[in-house]
Amino acid sequence: MSATRRDFLCAAGAALAAAHVAAAEPRRPKLKKAVAAKVDVKPDLRFVGFDAYKDVIAASDVVLLTTPPHFRPMHLKAAVEAGKHVFAEKPVAVDAPGVRSVLASCELAKKNKLSVVSGLCLRYDYGFRETIRRVHAGEIGDVVTLFANDYRTGRWAKPRQPDQTDMNYQMRNWYNFTWLSGDFNVEQHVHYLDVCAWAMKDQYPVRAIGMGGRQVLTEPEYGNIYDHFSVVYEYANGARMFSNTRQHKGWKNDMSAHVLGTRGRSILSERTNGLTIRTDKDDWVYEGPSNEMYQVEHDALFASIRSGKPINNGEYMSKSTLMAIMGRMAAYTGQQIGWEQALKSKEDLTPAKYDWDLAIAMPPVATPGSTKFF
Repeated sequence: MSATRRDFLCAAGAALAAAHVAAAEPRRPKLKKAVAAKVDVKPDLRFVGFDAYKDVIAASDVVLLTTPPHFRPMHLKAAVEAGKHVFAEKPVAVDAPGVRSVLASCELAKKNKLSVVSGLCLRYDYGFRETIRRVHAGEIGDVVTLFANDYRTGRWAKPRQPDQTDMNYQMRNWYNFTWLSGDFNVEQHVHYLDVCAWAMKDQYPVRAIGMGGRQVLTEPEYGNIYDHFSVVYEYANGARMFSNTRQHKGWKNDMSAHVLGTRGRSILSERTNGLTIRTDKDDWVYEGPSNEMYQVEHDALFASIRSGKPINNGEYMSKSTLMAIMGRMAAYTGQQIGWEQALKSKEDLTPAKYDWDLAIAMPPVATPGSTKFF
């Protein structure tokens, strides 16, 4: 089987691995319509159900992990133990036990010379790379303050249907449940938190304090996650990062990172502000070649496999995920949370079992001051 075909088999299989049997077949024609030349998945290579990932891994050389984030640690562990190269979509966990599992799996991958490429795609964007290179070269001096903005207009949700079990409903509406997505601060905002970590040369904060809540998205279909967060992260050297997010329909969008140094500042954004560096002496705007970062991350994965020079993004994809989880912990509990405290947390969001008929009570919305840290 060609690498291209396996690539798409894994993507299709991973997407179906957590889907109900009745929902599997409609997805195949959609994939075939989108990229007809790359899809040829015969019936004996179509897998469904909570255990489908085992069959996908067994049938593949390269595995793409794109299911809801809750499943990432389990699927990554199985893929690496089976000796398979992996693309892991962000985030890679929803709780600290999951992060610890991913760190261990990535160490095993390194030992076994397997590639693990992260879906934190901004690190594969040429403009972001050049801008961060300049920041690392000291063009803005020492970094003292960072801003990670993720202002979006609303989010999707799926109202419950009369015939759905608790598990079926929550799986289909996965973004809106902390146990499946990790909440907005983890599922999506991890991108710009990771950009800030990158700007800090992959140094991570020692503590965080913050707040958040549900102001607009309060209907039942919006599950138990927040629609806004504001978190302050503090680094060992005294630098601080101010992280702000919200999902309120009709409000202005701004997804960007701002890096302030002792001699200047930099703005990194896909859309809003572009990629710039401003100092007292000079202004620089990225005008180099653009690239399709989503494609480049996969090009890098397959090039590493063919060359026998594995890529392992495990360290930063795990720690940036933990930084996002730490911010959620701080907002949910109303407490200051330390890095080691977050990493060693015993909070495990795994359900009692994976069963489509499982009754899962609607998880409560976190209440700062009452919700406990575990």
